[in-house]
Amino acid sequence: MFNRRKFIKASALSAGLMAIDKSSIANVLPENDSKAANFPIVISTWDFGIAANADAWKVLSSGGRALDAVEQGVWVPEADEKNQSVGYGGLPDRDGRVTLDACIMDEQGNCGAVLALEYIKHPISVARKVMEKTPHVMLAGDGALQFALEQGFKKENLLTPASEKAWKEWLKTAKYAPVVNIENKLYEKAAPQKLPGNQYNHDTIGMLAIDAKGNISGACTTSGMAYKLHGRIGDSPIIGAGLYVDNEIGGATSTGVGEEVVRNVGSFLVVELMRQGYSPEAACKEAVMRIIKKKPETAKNIQVGFLAINKKGEYGAYAIQQGFSYAVCNAEKQNLLIKGKSYY
Repeated sequence: MFNRRKFIKASALSAGLMAIDKSSIANVLPENDSKAANFPIVISTWDFGIAANADAWKVLSSGGRALDAVEQGVWVPEADEKNQSVGYGGLPDRDGRVTLDACIMDEQGNCGAVLALEYIKHPISVARKVMEKTPHVMLAGDGALQFALEQGFKKENLLTPASEKAWKEWLKTAKYAPVVNIENKLYEKAAPQKLPGNQYNHDTIGMLAIDAKGNISGACTTSGMAYKLHGRIGDSPIIGAGLYVDNEIGGATSTGVGEEVVRNVGSFLVVELMRQGYSPEAACKEAVMRIIKKKPETAKNIQVGFLAINKKGEYGAYAIQQGFSYAVCNAEKQNLLIKGKSYY
């Protein structure tokens, strides 16, 4: 006789099987879905992402791991002295000191970060050493530098003549306080086309890659807000803010005014929205709208952009202001630059 107790037990068993089935489907979907042909793929923020992607692609196209690809990829802007927002040649803080932030995350959820690191050209590689050689996630300031030197990294001056000149010009009229996007003031008269958030004036590089095995990794690196208070940290080295990867769902990264990204745990939010079924672009848009809704007046004058990729290799982006672009590299095309959608 199929009594009430048996009915409840059968219902519970059925529910459990359904949960297992959904989990199984989620785990095998990237291999069975036709869109898995999107692998390998690498995407990154801004126009300088094209060159960064090209180096990442050397790893991915030879069957390499996504983690190695994103590290090698972001080395490019980190070493580019003409890029005054990432690594060597980055605009300094208000005291004239170049401090770098970076984080990296692999498909297993392992992560490492360095904050306010000076004198080391490739902070992303130090962040990876933190992940792989220590029980910690973050090292900061003098401690991060000490660790880097112990690991064999070379100490060198990161303040180039061009960035030093720009800093000294800023000092002439500065109130010795950080101003959001103050670096944009450098171009208002001389080159108005280089105003906030367009392809000529931006900051952080965030990179996400999926390798041939379908595994996702990400990296994020920056010299931070120009003329910031010494010791200021934005979102770039904060796991869940500037970068987040969940190998079952996808990954996300951000660029722009980091304080607002941190307040909303932006990249984690984007990944969790994708978990709920949002497309990468829709998830990025919702994260942007959270910022705008909380601080509508502030949002009118700042730039924040999110970039995301899901487990299928589908990607998308969204920003507060116009001008945000991102680069895509896969077997079909290696130098694609896409204009991201925006609220304003």
